[in-house]
Amino acid sequence: MDTTTLAAFLAVDLLLVFTPGADWAYAIGAGLRDRSVVPAVAGLIAGYAGYTLLAVAGLVVIVASSTTLLTALTVAGAGYLVWLGCSVLRQPAALTASGAAMGSSRLQIMLKGAGTSGLNPKALLLYFSLFPQFIDPATGWPVAAQTGLLGTLHMTACAVVYLGVAVLARTVLKTRPSAARAVTRCSGAMMIVIGGLLLVESLAG
Repeated sequence: MDTTTLAAFLAVDLLLVFTPGADWAYAIGAGLRDRSVVPAVAGLIAGYAGYTLLAVAGLVVIVASSTTLLTALTVAGAGYLVWLGCSVLRQPAALTASGAAMGSSRLQIMLKGAGTSGLNPKALLLYFSLFPQFIDPATGWPVAAQTGLLGTLHMTACAVVYLGVAVLARTVLKTRPSAARAVTRCSGAMMIVIGGLLLVESLAG
């Protein structure tokens, strides 16, 4: 793959990564809780690592060619977003930055992060729609190698951006409980709205 193709992919990919959504909301929540930033971001990256492995294995092509399966995955992701949004609204991060909220182990935080990104409908868009546009079998690179490289670039971009978002949330919002509550509640509401719209669109289609 040439550098021009990789640069074009990275530019489009960063636009998606910088778009606030479920991953951002989870990273912000992690930033407002002590010692949970690294496992939370690691979990988010693990979810995308799973997608990358499936893409390298060629399963993305199979899923993308099956309208029923793709719809089922989208519905599952949308439902998870709604559930996660409701959880955020019930327990804003600013209210649980210490004490009982720290009962969650690092493994639980990581697994929840993996579920957030692994069922994120934005990931379906990225892997099923965007990746194929930048993969060219005629370049001499195996398709699996090209897919793995694109997946690695995406995971690296996510790690940098989400760590930055979490650290910024910890630095700026933790000293402003009312602002933190407002941000996390907006994040929760946003996840519910996005998930609801996706559910309606998927079921209507």
